[in-house]
Amino acid sequence: MKLRLLLAGAVTIAAFSSCEKLGWILNHPGKDPDYPVMAEAADPKVLATANGVTLWNGGYGSAMQQDPFEKDVFYLMTDRGPNVTGTVANSIVIATPGFHPQIGKFRLKGNKLVLESVVTLKNKNGVEVTGLPNPANAGATGEVAYDLNGNLLPADPDGLDSEGFTLAPDGTFWVSDEYGPHIVHFDKNGKTIERINPFGTGTGGRKLPLVFARRRPNRGMEGLTMTPDGKTLVGIMQFPLYNPSSAAISGSLAIRILTYDISSGKSKQYVYLMENANLQAVSEIAAIDNKNFLVLERGGEFPTEATRSGIIKRVYKISLDGATDVSDPANGAGGKLYGGKTVEELKDAATLASNGIKPVTKTLVSDLMVDINPVYPHDKAEGLIIINSKMIAVSNDDDFGITGSNGVYQPKILPATNSLDRNSIYFIKLTKPLY
Repeated sequence: MKLRLLLAGAVTIAAFSSCEKLGWILNHPGKDPDYPVMAEAADPKVLATANGVTLWNGGYGSAMQQDPFEKDVFYLMTDRGPNVTGTVANSIVIATPGFHPQIGKFRLKGNKLVLESVVTLKNKNGVEVTGLPNPANAGATGEVAYDLNGNLLPADPDGLDSEGFTLAPDGTFWVSDEYGPHIVHFDKNGKTIERINPFGTGTGGRKLPLVFARRRPNRGMEGLTMTPDGKTLVGIMQFPLYNPSSAAISGSLAIRILTYDISSGKSKQYVYLMENANLQAVSEIAAIDNKNFLVLERGGEFPTEATRSGIIKRVYKISLDGATDVSDPANGAGGKLYGGKTVEELKDAATLASNGIKPVTKTLVSDLMVDINPVYPHDKAEGLIIINSKMIAVSNDDDFGITGSNGVYQPKILPATNSLDRNSIYFIKLTKPLY
């Protein structure tokens, strides 16, 4: 465990020189502050207006990391930006086509999160990327994007719907997304170093296994973490792949976990079984050590005191020990087949077992509907970090304070509080230590 903490102390998105890092470590042993039950983003700026509705520059809760040097500093990442469904099939209306996915540095002050600085994500040429959908054969989800005036928006080959985020020991960071899925390596200033996907349209020449191209549209690689030794990325898909099709995997609980050796590019795949097929499913994964992880799993409901008991928003501890590697040495489009069927078609624990597949073990660590009081009011619990052995933290995606459909934007009001959704971090004390 000392090794885990020491390695964590070598990681930051902040621009410290080597001398500054050494001085900080010697003088700041990383003592945790007094964490509140909940901290909310303070005074978000107005991003734009749509149909008379204010879009706030929130959206920062899709993923989260804590600064290892300054324990009151948290890095929160946005997704692709504010959007609502359009009036025709597979269309979206984007009020801010020029929005750039970004990571905000927030400082905890009492029960408020104060935004101090922002790193925007950029392509290999240093140009800020957008959240616009990718073109065909390069990560496209089939969506067609329009602006508020009904103008067709161009596809962006560098576009990201950023969802997973993890820091590396050298000060760089990695992001996974819901489009490709893509896994992108960024330098500390947000410039792309390498982009990896199943299509070979990235940079650096490396690919993800082809089967990941069959992700359900907009249910891509929602969670991403790095093992404490700094050697392996571990990503988890939000939902079972449409492998070979949506109809074929109806009711499937089988979600893929990918382990990716950063040095060699070699990968393995494991099966995680979600609680039921109606969930929006997995939002995040966080490393405890090289084999054990926390996973955040959820539905899409807005809880209230009256409904909380029937809602799933939970954190589980999982272990890769003993789980079956289901990766395909031949790297086929459907992955490794079992009796002619894909992993997703096997659907549940009994069918997996009959085909010799053991999923990762799974143990409940925290039920947000029980452990957070008053009631956890948000629909989208998406960020997850480990504060220490007895505390975890969860952040929410506030969708920039908006919701809507058919091209119409509306304020995103939480039923439990009758207030506008805001980026928040909830600090959860555990009844049993993680390690």
